[in-house]
Amino acid sequence: MELLQELPLTITSFALMALASWQIGRLFSYLGLPKISGYLFTGLIAGPFILGFATVAEIESLRFIDEISLAFIAFAAGSELYLPEIRGRLRSIGLVTASIVFVTIVGGTLAVFVLADFIPFMQEFPVSGQVVIALMAGTIMVARSPSVAIALITELRSRGPFTQMALGVTVISDVVVIVLFAISADIAGAVLTGVSVNLGLLLLLAVEIALSIGLGYLLSRLLLMVLNRHWRLWVKTAVILLLGFGVFLLSSWVRDYTHDNFPVEILLEPLLICMVGSFIINNYSKCRLEFSEILHDVGPFVYVAFFTLVGTGLKLDILAQVWPIALALAVIRVVVILIGSFGGGALAGDSSKSNRHKWMVFVTQAGVALGLAKEVAVEFPGWGDAFATTIIAMVVLNEIVGPILFKMALNRMGESRVQAEAAPFDGVRDAIVLGLTPQSVTLARQLQAHHWQVRVAALDNERMQTRLALLDENSLDVRLVPDFSLASLQSLEAAQADSFVLMLSDEENLQVCELIYQHFGTETVVVHSRDRELHPALQELGALIVEPDTAVVSLLEQFVRAPSSSTLLLGGEHQQEIVDIEMRNALLDGITLRELRLPLDVLILSVRRGQQTLVSHGHTQLKLGDKVTLFGAPDKLDEAMLRFENQTAPT
Repeated sequence: MELLQELPLTITSFALMALASWQIGRLFSYLGLPKISGYLFTGLIAGPFILGFATVAEIESLRFIDEISLAFIAFAAGSELYLPEIRGRLRSIGLVTASIVFVTIVGGTLAVFVLADFIPFMQEFPVSGQVVIALMAGTIMVARSPSVAIALITELRSRGPFTQMALGVTVISDVVVIVLFAISADIAGAVLTGVSVNLGLLLLLAVEIALSIGLGYLLSRLLLMVLNRHWRLWVKTAVILLLGFGVFLLSSWVRDYTHDNFPVEILLEPLLICMVGSFIINNYSKCRLEFSEILHDVGPFVYVAFFTLVGTGLKLDILAQVWPIALALAVIRVVVILIGSFGGGALAGDSSKSNRHKWMVFVTQAGVALGLAKEVAVEFPGWGDAFATTIIAMVVLNEIVGPILFKMALNRMGESRVQAEAAPFDGVRDAIVLGLTPQSVTLARQLQAHHWQVRVAALDNERMQTRLALLDENSLDVRLVPDFSLASLQSLEAAQADSFVLMLSDEENLQVCELIYQHFGTETVVVHSRDRELHPALQELGALIVEPDTAVVSLLEQFVRAPSSSTLLLGGEHQQEIVDIEMRNALLDGITLRELRLPLDVLILSVRRGQQTLVSHGHTQLKLGDKVTLFGAPDKLDEAMLRFENQTAPT
């Protein structure tokens, strides 16, 4: 009763811990470490073993946060398995998954059993008890991290058969591990309580799994009812999380009721129920996108609460004893994954290069593995905490090493599409215009009038040759190329270009944008595009899009709302111009705007650093690489450009 009265204060204290954990997670991310490690670290520091901000009793009173978070993790695992995305490589994905799961469970179980005499909490159990505990540990070793895999694939913009296989196996493994964990946990519970493993027990396990799947279907109906309501998104989110929590309450009630009133105890698996419900919503309903959006939006908040709470529950005294075991288990897991992935790839007929690198994408672990470890701590009081601490230490190691190996594998397989590093400025402003039209010719001449070196390129065909012959002067550098391949762009000296203007067909624009992004890294790429469906893909590549159908309307609107700035922008004021200059003068690095010696009639309008536009004032410090927007007379702007770009310019 006293704990219940103190629960609001405990929740408030934990909320403050979670806020601190959020910031420390961001710091870990800045240092190149996983955010989850920062959350665990914060919980460990704030927990009863160091600062004592939370006592053991208070942590136990917050168990409902664990259960809500575990339900969310199961929802997230089910939502990652989208059948249309894996059907194309189902045979390869299935064989690799089956091979890794089999080898990992067998190898991991044997390894933990062999190491049992060196693991303090396992020494007190008989051989049968050590076997079932080892089986649960081996099962958890199967877990992967779809969220990390998706994040890395998105970051690297990776595409190809190897990427599809990696994501497919990762997602299916998390689904399989929840089912296998339900079986292994039931077997462990029976053996550790003295119940013999016989046909009756196996039949009971089958009934429990069937009931869990059936309840998962019913849960999907409830989720669908919620998603179809015209409620605010935060209301739907709250109800979905409460439904997940309700699954845990139902599982606990069924266990207690059957224990008191029947000769057998029925153990429903709440993670399996939630995962099945999420899987059905994701694959067999029209609410997939909204459900995924809800999970994506609430995910960061759930993770920070869950992993902070997990960190507070870590037993520091046990961790000091088992960290060598955790390291050994992490190494063993890598070995069995290597064997299983190579064997599965060989059975599927994949290339030897692919088979040699497969293991590298399956090392990382996160939410599901930690969730299962936490469930062991809840289901098996006493030794469960020590088990969870050992597994969590192993998962943290895998989480640190795994993403590094994942990136290496995608890069070595040639499927990553990261932005290339742009060549340093050579002192000459170069622009390449692709497409030979009256607009591109006019643009090229205007850029030349502002001292740009411009190359215009078009396909070498009869139509373009006719257009080229009609040009009345030879002041333009116009080149005809056989195609817009990488080799053709290199022949145009694309690496030295400061800007590209693409005036081709929409499909060609997208293809050339991809090549520029991957091989040249040019920051300014302007695309003349009419197909709005391609705009998200172009924007992802950093392109600036000019849509002819709306550009004139937008320009007219700007003239009405701000005629002076529009006139300046279009060069209507012949005595004044606006230009962007990149700060390349190392002598000016760190100087404030008020300390700059610029001509009196030159104004600094803005400073852009990376993807952020700074609010400029006298105390704003300049950094190398800043994009500075200047306004003034053309001759004075030339003088200012020398100061920003000349390494020996005076300050």
